[in-house]
Amino acid sequence: MAWTEHYNTYKQHTIKEPITFVGIGLHTGKNVSAVIRPAGENSGINFMRKDVPAGRGFITGKWYKVTDTHMSTSLSNEHGIIIKTVEHLIAALRGCGIDNALIEVDGPEIPIMDGSAAPFVDTLLKIGLKEQSAPRNLIWVHRPIEYRNGDKYAIMMPENRTRYTVEIEFDNELIGTQVSSFDLVNDNIKYIAPARTFGFMDQVSQLEREGLIKGGSLSNAVLVDGKNILNKDGLRFKDEFVRHKILDCIGDFGLIGLQILGHYYAKRPGHETNHQFIRNLFNRRDAWSYITVEDYHRLTGVHPDMGKRLREEESYTEDDRQKLGSLQPS
Repeated sequence: MAWTEHYNTYKQHTIKEPITFVGIGLHTGKNVSAVIRPAGENSGINFMRKDVPAGRGFITGKWYKVTDTHMSTSLSNEHGIIIKTVEHLIAALRGCGIDNALIEVDGPEIPIMDGSAAPFVDTLLKIGLKEQSAPRNLIWVHRPIEYRNGDKYAIMMPENRTRYTVEIEFDNELIGTQVSSFDLVNDNIKYIAPARTFGFMDQVSQLEREGLIKGGSLSNAVLVDGKNILNKDGLRFKDEFVRHKILDCIGDFGLIGLQILGHYYAKRPGHETNHQFIRNLFNRRDAWSYITVEDYHRLTGVHPDMGKRLREEESYTEDDRQKLGSLQPS
């Protein structure tokens, strides 16, 4: 049985104190400040644009508010106010066990930081969580759920843990085909968090013509040119590309607002595939149960502490842990 320690607890959590991040938006190129604040129980993770007229800036951080999945995940509200590139921050919050938070932003996009979720995760783990009184709920998958679109495919199978398996295929000899599985267990989000977003040199001009990657640079993305990595320090992990795709999955699924017990396998996934799968999930109400963590443990006879034995996930090597340590701030 695999389970994140912070999801072992029966109660919801928020952060202990506000946290501020400052950086540039990957696609808008605008400097932006984001403040993550504690929020009340049952409120979820939401956004507030502080740079728009009062009463128009609140954006619900849920999957049904997704309005754009091209190159990132964007949300909007009934006033047409948008917040872009939310996936890395959502992955960090959900991966650290945070149920409720309000993110105040003074611009249209979450700062990209170093292109990964590591700056968010490192700070959140240091600040810590605050337990709340409301019960924590989850989605318990009982039957397979599928989504297909051309050569892209995703399925979620019943499993008593939260697992992501991603397969990527690129017509590039450096990347090729990569497959990796990840259990969201204990504090393992730290092994996925440092994986950075990536792009290809031969696509840069087209993305610029589309008005994207205005804030992109070698300091916040891995740039691939043929069989070469243009970043001076190379890759953080040999499979950094597929790890980042897993991070994106965690972020997109984080917009459900609940932990999911199931094994999500996706071939060639992107934000659009993840979002359409989530739509399928909610159209298949016969395939899953909505239940509290406490009731799940009572029904299955599984004690929360059983997840602790998986603190050192076997799929991550000592080399991974050493590399991760070198990325931690001093």
